Amino acid sequence: MAKQKRKDAGVTEKKSKKLKTSAREMPPAPAAPAATDEVQGAVSPEEQRVLDRKLKKERKKEARRLLREAGIPAAWSPPARPSGAELALDYLCGWAQKREDWRFQKTRQTWLLVHMYDRDQVSEEHFPTLLAYLEGLQGRARELTVQKAEALMRELDQAGAGAEASLLGKTQRARQVLQLLS
Repeated sequence: MAKQKRKDAGVTEKKSKKLKTSAREMPPAPAAPAATDEVQGAVSPEEQRVLDRKLKKERKKEARRLLREAGIPAAWSPPARPSGAELALDYLCGWAQKREDWRFQKTRQTWLLVHMYDRDQVSEEHFPTLLAYLEGLQGRARELTVQKAEALMRELDQAGAGAEASLLGKTQRARQVLQLLS
């Protein structure tokens, strides 16, 4: 039995060597199967597909190598995605301009609620629109927004006269939010 196993292993080695040599001899990417009857008999359709995939991979690798040698960057970089700020402000403008096409997006609303006191994130131009949006705020989001605005106002009271300019700007916005929602 040991001899038979060796024979079987030898046969598979010969077949794999035959497949490797036939893969090298194949023409690059034939448009239609132009194999002769001898080659078709030696290679099954499944093996042929495997060989075609390997050849395709090798051709791509060779093309990348040639591009690299020529000094042309071959790396594909995905297009830049808009930031969270841009998406949220687009969401807000969409709400203001075309309400019939507008759809609620919790992540955009959350971003707006977290960053609404920051003048760098939500500009003075967009803040009045945000206040109009906040009028329709409902449920837990409304309660939390009021609580955060009150906490910000308490923080200003504790800071006293020596408060920073950025904190003063935030409290001005918080005061407007409180007037609107309370």
